[in-house]
Amino acid sequence: MLDRTDPARPRLRPSHSTRPGRPVLASYRRIFTPPGAVAFTLAGLLGRLAFSMTGVGTVVMIATRRDSYALAGAVSAVGVATVAVGMPLLGRLVDRYGQARVAVPSVLVAAAPFAGLLLCVHYGAPTWTYFVCWPAASVLPNLGGMARARWAHLHRDDPAARHLANSLEQALDELCFMAGPVLAMLLCTSLFPEAGLLAGGLMATGGTLLFAAQRRTEPPVQPVQPVQQDRDGIWRTGGLRVVVPVFLATGVAFGSMEVATIAYSDALGQRALGGGLLALMAAGSCVSGLAFGLVRTRRSAASVLLTGVAAMAGLLLLPLAVSASGAGLALLAVALFVAGSGTAPTMVAGMTVVQEVLPAGKLNEGMSLAVSGIMIGISAGSAVGGTIAQHTAPGTGYAVPAGAAALALLLTAAGYRRLRPHRASTTAAATAAVTAAAAAARATDAAPNAEAVVSAGR
Repeated sequence: MLDRTDPARPRLRPSHSTRPGRPVLASYRRIFTPPGAVAFTLAGLLGRLAFSMTGVGTVVMIATRRDSYALAGAVSAVGVATVAVGMPLLGRLVDRYGQARVAVPSVLVAAAPFAGLLLCVHYGAPTWTYFVCWPAASVLPNLGGMARARWAHLHRDDPAARHLANSLEQALDELCFMAGPVLAMLLCTSLFPEAGLLAGGLMATGGTLLFAAQRRTEPPVQPVQPVQQDRDGIWRTGGLRVVVPVFLATGVAFGSMEVATIAYSDALGQRALGGGLLALMAAGSCVSGLAFGLVRTRRSAASVLLTGVAAMAGLLLLPLAVSASGAGLALLAVALFVAGSGTAPTMVAGMTVVQEVLPAGKLNEGMSLAVSGIMIGISAGSAVGGTIAQHTAPGTGYAVPAGAAALALLLTAAGYRRLRPHRASTTAAATAAVTAAAAAARATDAAPNAEAVVSAGR
């Protein structure tokens, strides 16, 4: 039956599981019905929490031992760049050989240079050793992407459950980035400078090994694609060439927002509150992510992504307006919480597009590439935001995330036609071919001269 509704209008309806009188969060319970779903989610959450601790843990450790934030930032930036390059390569190996066969060796190999960095910093080794150990220890598999791949496999015949799972994963990401930096800072300041990074390393190793041990939920390795398709790589997928730049611009918004918030709170003499303000923004994203999972829509993921980016671009104007008006931190806190609510739907829709435009055999590599785009954007946004905050009036730095979100909106709108599902496109092409063949057969049966019929049709 054809859908005669207006495609331009949002057609939202509550999930079937959100019946009156039933707790809202209970709607997520049904995605955990497959055996082992809870186990791999908790194991992956442990590893992802560790990942959110490494940035702060590295900076505080080196800055405390060497009294140089410049050195700490440089080492951290090199680690981020290494992750951005290495994560898609590991994702390709995961697609080809399976999650456990790649995750276990990679995390064990990274343990040696990780321990080397801790020892080098603690005992005052030469600076160049940091730039050798930390990049070697930073190449780890994308646990968030592998978890999403498991959800896509477990609920491959249930789009509503996949939507819930993607929303939950985004909410868990936000929870990790709220709790991780705070935990790392607490350990570094209350115990010893290396405590935050040490705890993060142990949690990352343990979480990855526990995640890989959940074999019954691991997606099967897909058959290797033809040589030509494998040589071309996933970057030739039009949808991915749109999502990655959009995520990169979104990452710039994230990175510059962090610096702008800390700088603005510092200018008001409340630097200690900067971390709490950022946590409020992450909390807004977490809440909106959980709420977004409870909403079902007939619109395509591409349409939802465009709407989400537009909402994010509009909401990120709020912190800029508050800071320009000279309002205090209380009003800024409200603005940041509301602005954060536009983040999760955008990320969920973007990851859904990636899952749709790529075949199953390229899913981990594609999601890792998308995450790498975000990480590169965060690094660039931090650098640009820091420069703006250093040389302009307080609050001006909020113009950077607003501009980056506007750029993400332009990129999404310009590439909207490319955000088409791989399977849907293949099915449509096959249907068109069958229809054309049937029409040709009918024409041949109806006319004695096929060329005359074709000429007449022209």
